[in-house]
Amino acid sequence: AGAQIGAGCFIGEGAIVGANTKIWANVSIYHQVSIGQRCVIQSGAVIGADGFGFANERGRWLKIPQTGSVRIGDDCEIGANTCIDRGAIEDTVIGNNVIIDNLCQIAHNVKIGDYTAMAGCTTIAGSTTIGRYCIIGGAAVINGHIEICDGAQISGMAMLMKPVTEKGVYTSGLPATTNAEWRRNTAKLRQIDQLYQRVKQLEKQLAAGGDSTAAATED
Repeated sequence: AGAQIGAGCFIGEGAIVGANTKIWANVSIYHQVSIGQRCVIQSGAVIGADGFGFANERGRWLKIPQTGSVRIGDDCEIGANTCIDRGAIEDTVIGNNVIIDNLCQIAHNVKIGDYTAMAGCTTIAGSTTIGRYCIIGGAAVINGHIEICDGAQISGMAMLMKPVTEKGVYTSGLPATTNAEWRRNTAKLRQIDQLYQRVKQLEKQLAAGGDSTAAATED
């Protein structure tokens, strides 16, 4: 009761839209999707499209049916042109009072805990679980099949490849600088392996010299 559906929306068979939820224009909600109460779905969002599930057989890609759905809790906001894919078998789940900015990609079987906030252009690969009260900065990229604990904060443009088991702030990448400074730093960065090998060789020489000194002292 009291749900508002904007112009040009598509609501698939068996989908549920909770009371006092507002769906702005041109939103696509696929079959069997469930959206809780008092949510806001901004224009252009796509909820429940097939997850990216394919198997390669003899060089040819075969589609794997995505038989799960999407469940969104109460008091959520989904930004414009954000996509939340349906699960392959189990549902993709967005908890209560989760806020997701524009242009985010939530892949199949992802689970996002209550009260988590996600800024624009974030991408979450499939089957990742994000805890409660997390904050994810814009354009972050999160690998699939990992878990992020409650209360973690991911900086904007970070690339998260491994699980996060302790609450804290996680950052990767280099801030922008002048082109001239970037070129100098990049040139030095490409020499790191050579520098590492030289340091290892020096350590071996120092260790050998120390052994010789110790032997001479004993004599």
